[in-house]
Amino acid sequence: MACVMIDGVEVTGGPGGRLRQKGMTDVGAEVQAASYTREQRQRYREKVRQNLDVFERMLAESAFEMARPMTGMEIELNLVDEGCQPHFHNAEVLEAIADPGYQTELAQYNIELNVDPRPLPGDSALQLEEDLRHSLNAADAKAQEVGSRIVPIGILPTLMPEHFQQEWISDNLRYAALNDSIFVARGEDIAIDIEGPTGERLHVFADSIAPESACTSVQLHLQVAPRDFARHWNAAQALSAPQLALAANSPFFFGKHLHAETRIELFTQSTDTRPIELRNQGVRPRVFFGERWITSIFDLFEENVRYFPALLADTTDEDPVAVLDAGGAPELAELRLHNGTIYRWNRPIYDIVGDRPHLRVENRVLPAGPTIIDVLANAAFYYGVIRRLAADDRPVWTRMSFAAAEQNFRTAARQGLESRLYWPGFGELASDELVLRHLLPLANEGLEDWGVSQAVRDRYLSVIEGRCTTGVNGAQWQVEAVRRLEERGADRATALSQMLAAYIERMDTNAPVHTWELP
Repeated sequence: MACVMIDGVEVTGGPGGRLRQKGMTDVGAEVQAASYTREQRQRYREKVRQNLDVFERMLAESAFEMARPMTGMEIELNLVDEGCQPHFHNAEVLEAIADPGYQTELAQYNIELNVDPRPLPGDSALQLEEDLRHSLNAADAKAQEVGSRIVPIGILPTLMPEHFQQEWISDNLRYAALNDSIFVARGEDIAIDIEGPTGERLHVFADSIAPESACTSVQLHLQVAPRDFARHWNAAQALSAPQLALAANSPFFFGKHLHAETRIELFTQSTDTRPIELRNQGVRPRVFFGERWITSIFDLFEENVRYFPALLADTTDEDPVAVLDAGGAPELAELRLHNGTIYRWNRPIYDIVGDRPHLRVENRVLPAGPTIIDVLANAAFYYGVIRRLAADDRPVWTRMSFAAAEQNFRTAARQGLESRLYWPGFGELASDELVLRHLLPLANEGLEDWGVSQAVRDRYLSVIEGRCTTGVNGAQWQVEAVRRLEERGADRATALSQMLAAYIERMDTNAPVHTWELP
C-alpha cells in the first residue's frame, strides 16, 4: 500500500501502491527481476567495472558515429478527464492511439512521446512542428474517445494526495525494482519539504516514490563526437539556469504554490536514497547537478561507478572485451543501466545504432509544455546557444565556478523569469536581461552555424524574446490565472481546475504562452 503523509494526515494508496519509477533507466533498458541476491549484485559490480575499462579503450581506439550529427526529443505527457482531474488509464489510451511512438510511463495518467532523431539544418524544425502537432492532435482525438485529454505541463496542477488512493501505477517490472531498491537503500520514508515564495509550504512523507510521478519533462538529445563531448556538457551545465528561467511551467503541486519550476526540487527529494545521516556526511544525491567541469565523457561514467551503488543489477552474457577485440561495438549494458539510475540534469549517453556507437548529451532540464511552439522555441534556444558556447575560444566554464553555475540553477528553479543570475562579463543581472542582451544573439548565431534557416530562427527565437519582454512563461501564466480566479471567489482546488481548463483551451491553438489571455 502506498502511503503519503500530508501535513500530518496519512493518505494510503490502493492495491497498486508499490511504485515503479519512470524515465530512470537508459533508453530501451528493461530489467528481468524486481530484487537481486548478493551474488547477483557482486556480479553486476564486476561487469560495470569491466564495462568502464572497455569504454575507456573505446574512447581512445574506436570510431564513433559522427557523419551526420542528430538531435532527438522525448515529451512526457499527462492525461486528464473532462473535469481536468488526472485520468488513470494510460493502457486504454495507448491502445486507442496505437502508435509505437507513444509509450507508457510511471503513473497511469502519464504517457511519453518519443520523437525520431533528425538533423537540425534547413527548415527541418518547421516540418517537426507540423509533424508533432499532427501526431499529438491525432493522439488526443483517440484519447478523447476513451475519456481523456492529453496535456503537456511540468506538473499537473490538479493532482492531489487523494488521487493515490487508487491503483495508479503502470505495469512495468523496472518500476517496481527501482522503487524497492531506493527504499532498501534509504531504509525509511522519503520526506518532501518545499516552501514557495509566498510562504506556502508542502510537507510530505511518502513510503514510495509516488510524488515523483508528478514530474513530466522534455528531454533534448544532441549527438556529439567524443572529443567535443566535454565542451558540450560543460556548456549545457552553464546554460541550464537560463533554460529553467525561460521555460518554468510547474508552480503548483498538491494544491500548493511552490517554486516556478517545482519539478526540480520535487524530483530531487522524491528519489533521494540517502537518510539524513548520509546527507550530513556529504554523500552525493542520485539526482545530481554534478560537482565540477569535466574534460571527457569518461569523467562522468567514472564518477557513476566510483560514487553510486547499483539500484538495479541485471547482467548479460556479453564479453565486452571479446566484442571489442573482434572489431565490434559492445553493448556495455550494465554500464548503461547504471548510468540510467543516476539522474543528472545533463546526462551522458552511450548508445549503438546500426552497429555503430555514438555519444549524446541528454538535456533533462525542461518541463513539458505549454505548446508545441513553446517546446520547439526552448529547443532552438538550447541548440543555438550550446553551439556557440561550446565553440568559444574562452569558454564560459573557464570564467565561472561550478558552484556559481549550480547556484544559478537552484535560483532559476525557484524564481523563474524573476531570478537574477550570475554570468561572466555581466555580473549578476535579471535572467530576462541576460537572455535578451547576450544569450539570444548567441542562439541566433549558433543556429546559423548549424545551417538552420532564417525562417526557423525568426519563428522560434521570437518566442523566447516575447517571454522576456512580457515577463510571462508557463509558470507565471498559471500563477496569475489562479490568483485572478481566487480573487473572484474560487477556492484553490476550483481555481486550479478552472486554470487548467483555460490552459488546455489555449494549448490547442498552439499560440505561445506569453500571448495567452488570462481567464
